[in-house]
Amino acid sequence: MLRYVLKRLFLFIPICLGVIFIVFFIIEFIPGDPARLILGERVSGSQILQMRKHLGLDRPFLIRYADYIYRIVTHFDFGNSYRLQTPVITEILKKIPSTIKLAFMGMFFASLIGISAGIFSAIRQYSPADTLSTSAAMFFASIPNFWLGMTLILFFSLRLGLLPSSGFSSWRHYFLPVTAITLPASAGLLRLTRSMMLETIRQDYIRTARAKGVKERSIIVKHAFKNAVLPVITSMGLHFGELLSGAIITETVFAIPGLGTHIINAIRMKDTPVVLGSTVFLSMVFSLIMLLIDISYAFLDPRIRIKYARRGR
Repeated sequence: MLRYVLKRLFLFIPICLGVIFIVFFIIEFIPGDPARLILGERVSGSQILQMRKHLGLDRPFLIRYADYIYRIVTHFDFGNSYRLQTPVITEILKKIPSTIKLAFMGMFFASLIGISAGIFSAIRQYSPADTLSTSAAMFFASIPNFWLGMTLILFFSLRLGLLPSSGFSSWRHYFLPVTAITLPASAGLLRLTRSMMLETIRQDYIRTARAKGVKERSIIVKHAFKNAVLPVITSMGLHFGELLSGAIITETVFAIPGLGTHIINAIRMKDTPVVLGSTVFLSMVFSLIMLLIDISYAFLDPRIRIKYARRGR
């Protein structure tokens, strides 16, 4: 068990380093000179060179990358914003609660709807309810979040006037953005849960349990779902990462003051440290979530515990 956890912890380090390198490399080739953006157009070449030296942009790429990693590890420092001249991490910590709240609410309702409907569709295969749920899942899985969000605003806000179209201050403001990210995510979970449950309930040990007279509810919950849940948990982690990244678009559509809106504004202003720091921060959060999901496998699947226990002997 401990060996499994330590192995996943060690894998977390190169993943984060690789993600930071990729983002750092992409940001390097974004058009525009940060020194000129800070000083303006009407400055001399010597002033620009002096500002580039002050920002450390005159150093080689790998040295700046190593320095960036060092500042994150030692001081959790993501640099300073060109536009606001404040630490990037300060702005991130102000904006991230709204983004995480939106993603967690979307993931909670997507899991509740998708997993429940997937189990019901599997145990009622080919029934009208199964056909309806799978058809709805295919429909919502093909709809982008931003299109669904704009459609919800058009219908519920502009036409009916029932719900606000922007903001994030009351429960009424939560309804439309959470719905916009919940329905596509729940569609994917429904289809995966249904397929895994159908595969599991056809196994020999399920038929044996039924032959022994075990109650059907106990068979579904304790035997079938418990063995089908691992791929679903992995999908939930991936969906949560998609919700974090998709929240950038959703927050823009609904004018939510979260990290996504902050990144979009930084891209428009070419505020490179904010874009880089925010993207790296979200990537680290997503990597941490996947690490926790990997560790949870050891608690859910006894085969993993037995495998690493034998290696330890």
